[in-house]
Amino acid sequence: MKTKIKTLWPILLLSLVPTLLIWLPFFLRLNSFWTIPLPQSGMATIVANYDGPLYIVIAKTLYNKVLITSNYAFTLPVEYYAAHLPLFPWLIRIFATAVGYPYAMLGLTLASSILSIYFFQKLALQFVKKEDVFWLTFVFSILPARWLIVRSVGSAEPLFVAAIIASVYYFRGKKYWLAGIWGAVAQLVKSPGILLFIAYAFALVVPQVKKLLLSGSDKWAKILNLKKIYPLLLIPLSLLGVFVYYNFVMGDFWAYFNSGDNIHLFFPPFQIFNYSAPWVGTFWLEEIIFVYLIGLMGLIKLYYQKAGAITWFVGIFFGTLLFVSHRDIIRYALPIVPFLVLAYSKTIIKKEFRIVMMILVIPIYLFSLAYISQNVMQISDWSPFL
Repeated sequence: MKTKIKTLWPILLLSLVPTLLIWLPFFLRLNSFWTIPLPQSGMATIVANYDGPLYIVIAKTLYNKVLITSNYAFTLPVEYYAAHLPLFPWLIRIFATAVGYPYAMLGLTLASSILSIYFFQKLALQFVKKEDVFWLTFVFSILPARWLIVRSVGSAEPLFVAAIIASVYYFRGKKYWLAGIWGAVAQLVKSPGILLFIAYAFALVVPQVKKLLLSGSDKWAKILNLKKIYPLLLIPLSLLGVFVYYNFVMGDFWAYFNSGDNIHLFFPPFQIFNYSAPWVGTFWLEEIIFVYLIGLMGLIKLYYQKAGAITWFVGIFFGTLLFVSHRDIIRYALPIVPFLVLAYSKTIIKKEFRIVMMILVIPIYLFSLAYISQNVMQISDWSPFL
């Protein structure tokens, strides 16, 4: 028991303390912090951050078009809600019976953050020495700042990231049922979860290509060990389940693809530099190049580290990012962040990086406060959300 507590307290510390520090200025209704003006709506600012209120709408209506249009004043078309997959709002609805919808949402975000940091720590033990795991986990808990932000507001990203890390962790341990279950959880939270299944397929098939080509198709099942890996099919089956559910509640099997302007993938790549694009809207985009740089270098490092399925997942996911035309590309990249931290682990554990990180804690915190204070949905009547 003491051993478990000793193991869990650092995870709880790294999960909860940064978020509570983010909440504090809003909870105290400070006029400003470090010259940054702050809204005076208290914790409502946290709850109203995108896309939290949209998940509450779904949790309360279960995608019912009549209930949405009659109770909520957002100008969004009802089809848009299909862009938000159902598991996170389902969980909000379940726990809301005890604490109400806003606190159920924030509580789930916190719990998901704990899960993500817990599984990251377990995975990190495969990359660095035990004495370096806490530091590596600390870096992951607050970097990039966009990750700290989504951990501090109502967001499905922490659950998505936690499920991906857990699935990869169990896949590497050849525990395919757990890998499939956690992969299905990821898929039910966010649509890019299917990339996890694609990465697993490549990780399993590519090393066996020579054997497969030299053998008859009747032996492929044995070569690929399908009797053990078939639980991974839970991932695409869960996606099919989402489409069936949408057909039932919205009358449209393809509701996700008909949800309007939410799929920000465009050809050719690098259209994010089109400043006139609706979800870009600025020519101040030079830092995007550094996002690509960090991602590509991290992918190369993972390849040389022979990280297997992790390399495949990061490579496939990063490839899709090149086609994303959205100013908030770092949020889109969050699912590969834990693996990039592992890719750069040898640098991150060095003394020089620790010194730099101690300085960066301040701008990370200040940016988080500024971002949360402005990334707010306008809600004049809170009663439908309670």
